[in-house]
Amino acid sequence: MSTRATRSPRRRTVIALAVVLAVLAAFVVRLVDIQVVNADSLRDDSLGVGIGASHTVFGARGTITDSTGALLAGNVMQYDAQVDPQHVGDIETESATGEEIVVTWAEQAARIAAITGQTPEEIQKIVADALEADPDTQWARLSTGLSTDQFQALADLGYPYLYMTEHPARTYPDGAVAGNLIGFVGADGDALAGLERAKDGCLAAIDGERVFERGKDGVVIPGTMRETPAVDGGTLELTINRDLQWYMQQMIAEEVQNQEANYGTVFVLEVGTGKVRAAAEYPTVDPNDPSASPGEDRGSRIFSYTFEPGSTFKPVTAATIIEEGAATPLRPIIPASGRETFPNGVTINDIFSHPSYDYTLTGALVDSSNVALSKFGELVPDAVRHDYLEAFGVGQGTAIGFPGEEPGLLHPVPWDDASHYTTTFGQYYTVTVPQVASVYQTIANGGVQMPLSLVESCTTPSGEVIEPELPAAKRVISESTADQVTLMLENVYQQVTNHSVLEVPGYRMATKSGTAQKPDGQGGYKQGIFYTTLAGFAPADDPQYVVILTLDEPKKNRASAANAPGFQKAMTQVLKTFRVLPSQNPGPEILPKYE
Repeated sequence: MSTRATRSPRRRTVIALAVVLAVLAAFVVRLVDIQVVNADSLRDDSLGVGIGASHTVFGARGTITDSTGALLAGNVMQYDAQVDPQHVGDIETESATGEEIVVTWAEQAARIAAITGQTPEEIQKIVADALEADPDTQWARLSTGLSTDQFQALADLGYPYLYMTEHPARTYPDGAVAGNLIGFVGADGDALAGLERAKDGCLAAIDGERVFERGKDGVVIPGTMRETPAVDGGTLELTINRDLQWYMQQMIAEEVQNQEANYGTVFVLEVGTGKVRAAAEYPTVDPNDPSASPGEDRGSRIFSYTFEPGSTFKPVTAATIIEEGAATPLRPIIPASGRETFPNGVTINDIFSHPSYDYTLTGALVDSSNVALSKFGELVPDAVRHDYLEAFGVGQGTAIGFPGEEPGLLHPVPWDDASHYTTTFGQYYTVTVPQVASVYQTIANGGVQMPLSLVESCTTPSGEVIEPELPAAKRVISESTADQVTLMLENVYQQVTNHSVLEVPGYRMATKSGTAQKPDGQGGYKQGIFYTTLAGFAPADDPQYVVILTLDEPKKNRASAANAPGFQKAMTQVLKTFRVLPSQNPGPEILPKYE
């Protein structure tokens, strides 16, 4: 039988346990009420008292590569440093020896500035200005565009008010290589020039956003974080070969300086596909620092500069005449001297003085006789010659559609008395370098013109490969006519006076030079000032590549002979780069110039 003394402790224990269980039950009920029953309304209430904040989640702009996958434009990660002014102040810490020390705000500012490249005074002023504008502000930007090393150094300081956000920035690892083609973006990431701008639809990223609420102490309120993910840009693959492009830029820079020209270009086109394998010019631009180049050097003169092609378009006249059945490379024979006045009163001159020769059409091309070509051109009506020029692409932009690309100018018929003749030797209309290349590609390709292309494809972030929509290939002249004109151009190469300078041992070539006069702005031409061009393709017996080299106003050698050394270097490098086999067939038949 228990006594009162033994029952009392047991009762107290039961009562204490009951109280604990009751309190615990009350906590559980309240917890369920907060986290389950009233969770939505309580969260909504918290959104009303919290401080709204958001961070941009940056997408990475798409990369640009050459035809082999080599990177031409990409991204690096950079960081922006921000500070919470509410928590700036002296910090109590321990020294290396364990001694309590105080690091003043001025000392902290000095350490930050040493990393960001600013002055301590600038750091302190940023914080002071932010607080002056809004005493309750919790944000101020200290510095932008910091490197990973700078980011790590700032993080190592361990200051609780300092935090960093990351974002991608554009970089061009090969500097000026293909700079005029690629273009560049601004500091804000907007595409400003070149393919960066033209293909922004492929390359542009879509930024996301991270939205949240935080208390006055800066702590993010749980459950308030909402994020819209970023979408990276696609990959733009170009048709150019990076290594060839690099070589061509070095070479044309050297030739421009050797010949004391204003600028120069070299353009490489694949005959069978119309793909641009190199498009180099000098001066050029480094997309990493476009402001270092004058404005006129930041675009691409290859696509934007138009000129009268001169003698490089005489093969178009020859092709027109042959295609229309009015002549062959050797018949008829037409006499022409170095200077003649025609019945309509127009006087035409050749580049050199000579007595009357009995010219074949081949001879007119080899000697580049303006007078003889004028007479041969009269075998075909002006309207027909106009249509062939148009079919070859004069007056139309190429399928590339490069930003700022000019279409050139082709005047409608009827032509005036002078233009009736000058159009036979490349005057009274204008073209761009790619249009000249397209003419030679058409002749080299058996008369079939391939649309020019600079972009191979765009690969979207999902992996879809999108190729550019190009016009269909079209036949401009018959294969027979193209073969005959090719043979004539081989004879130009074989019989030209600087043949040894142009020669690439083991390869047959077809070439034609042009020394175009430049307008003086008053309806005439500048005296002794020329835009020189040398165009050709190889191997002539199995054409693979077209090369066009131009120089603007060369002063050391004012004629198109100035282009020969650079052309030879360019063609040699092209044949080597793409491992083109030497010519398999014997050299061309040497056609007579005169009867």
